[in-house]
Order: sequence, then structure tokens, then C-alpha cells
Amino acid sequence: MRVLIAGGGVAGTVAAMALQRAGHEPVVYEAHPSGGADAGAFLVVMHNGMNALRAIDADTPVIEASFPSTGMELVGPDGTTLGAHEFDRELDGPRTLTRAALYRALQQEAERRGVEIVHGKRLVSATDGVTATFQDGTTASGDVLVGADGLHSVVRTLIDPQAEPPRFTGLTVVYGYTRAEGLPAAQGSYRMFRGSRAAFGYTTDPDGATFWFARVPDSERSRAEIAAVTPEGWREFTHAAFADDPLPCAAIVAATGDDVHGGHSYDLPTTRVWSTPSMVLAGDAAHAASPAAGQGASMALEDAVVLGQCLRDLPDAPAAFAAYDRLRRARVEKLVAASAGQDVGEERGWAYRHHLDWTARITA
Repeated sequence: MRVLIAGGGVAGTVAAMALQRAGHEPVVYEAHPSGGADAGAFLVVMHNGMNALRAIDADTPVIEASFPSTGMELVGPDGTTLGAHEFDRELDGPRTLTRAALYRALQQEAERRGVEIVHGKRLVSATDGVTATFQDGTTASGDVLVGADGLHSVVRTLIDPQAEPPRFTGLTVVYGYTRAEGLPAAQGSYRMFRGSRAAFGYTTDPDGATFWFARVPDSERSRAEIAAVTPEGWREFTHAAFADDPLPCAAIVAATGDDVHGGHSYDLPTTRVWSTPSMVLAGDAAHAASPAAGQGASMALEDAVVLGQCLRDLPDAPAAFAAYDRLRRARVEKLVAASAGQDVGEERGWAYRHHLDWTARITA
């Protein structure tokens, strides 16, 4: 089966590797000219995400491009430690890396395996046939189309023109990196702060760089307005959210140069229809979550592997897509709901301990 995949991010690239392993012929069409879309953000691949990668022997490139964390400390607005949580060391994860580094690692591994990835191909429409049409006027034909094209998915609206749009969570998320000396280190762990106005977290990589993020309550602005914010603007916006708290957050922000990036946070609490007989959604296209639980990439990785198993074991695409929906929907919607509550997830063993076995057979 020739499988067209719209989107060369986490879900699309790993789905291609899983589908290839399942005996199909995947081709990835990536909108961006390189794999560095949203390069400014960093993310965490949690235990369950690493487990999904391991199911198709694709975990090593991500391990090599990332650094581990062993635990988390939660700090209140007055600087008092509210709790600490050590990650289960029997499980591999969490791993921290930039989004661009994750895309590069996965795409390079997919290409090493012989998966074709075509850059500069932004999907604009598709027929049930399946013939996909791209922004540059070119087309491609296949048996099925996987919509791994993210939060603002074109494939989602092709499957269901009445699909609910992404929901603004009321938060703007800012990411920054600094090598400034004298900052409090969080080597091998995450320090999470509940400030009086906003939430903040940071960790220190093995080379001494501070990776930080802030989730700041905000009103929704247009994409053009967000794109126009300068690094200085993001620093000022974030610094103001923590200026009155006796916490190191404002000092970390002030010590950051131009390596700071921001944007609104959106989620998709539910997507009514995940598939047609020839099209199916994966990752953020189906179920985007607030970043509070750090599970967006991991759930996309799980999707990719399970979709590969379903298309391997069931007799046709409609049956495979129905099984995939049955196996994935309840789990991901529970995660989206938990993330919307901004629970950082100390007790979320049900998510972290999820195990995928590539050899397990999927039945209808």
C-alpha cells in the first residue's frame, strides 16, 4: 500500500518508519524546506514516548540528541518547595531536546531506512482517491493519506469540514535558553514554579545551559501580532509576569539574550471524526494538548506506532482506521483533559507506564 503522509514532524516521520516496517510504502511530504519548523521550542519525550520509539527500534537517535532528567521539584510563589517527584528509573525518559533536533534525528533515521521525505510540499487539498495537491501545484497519488499536519491540519478539515477548530487555552508559552553564569542550576531535573501570575520551569543541560519555559495567562492575539513580537518583547512580557515573586524566574529571563521564542497555546479536546475510508489523522492533527503535561510528542509517537500496527494486521484501511480510533481515542482525550487542568503530572503513571509491543497483533 502506498501511503502519503502530510507532515514530517514527530507523528508523520515515525508513522512512516512504522508503516515501512509493516510492509507498506510511505512517502512523507513536509511543508517546510527543512526539518526545523518551530525550531525555537524545546520539548520532553516522556517515558511512554521513548517506549513507542523503542517498539520500532528508533529510540537511539533521540537518546543521542537529547539529555535526561531524573526528577521534578515543585516550588510555590513564596519559594517554598511544595513537593518533589523522582522519575521511574526503570523506564527510559524523560529526554529533553529542541523540537528542531528531534525532527532532524527522526528524519535522518527515517531516510537511513530508505523512507522518502519530500520537503517544501504544503498540502492544500486531497481527493478520496487519494490524490494530494500541494501549494506549489504538484500532486501525488497513493492508496491512503495520513494527516500528520499538526494543529491547523488541512486533512482534519478534509475529513470533516465541520470539525471544531483548535481552542485557545488562555496561555502564551515562552521558551528561552541562556548560558549566563551564576544562575541556580537544576542539573538533571526540572524545577517547576507556581508564581503568583504565571508558571515557570527550567532545567540545566550537561553543558551548563539553562533551558526555561513560562506559561503566562494572556488574551488571544492574531498570528500576525504574535509573529511580530521580538525577542526583547518576549523577554519583557515574561519578566513582567514574575517581577513581583521572590523566585529566580525573573533573573533567569533577564539573563537571556535573543534566544527566546513565544506563541499561544491551543488544544483540541476532541475531534469528532478521525478518518474516512482513505484518510486518517495522527498526532496534533487529531488531539493537540496544552503543554502542561509534556505529553504532546509522546502521544504522537504512540499514535504513529499503533497506526502502523493497525495497517499491518487488518485487511483494509477502513478496518485499520476503526481499530486505531478504538485503541487511541479514550487515552489521548483523557490526556488532553488532564493537560487542560495544568496538572504537571506527578501521579500520571497511567500515561508514563504505557507499553507498546510491536509484535502484538491488532484485531478488529
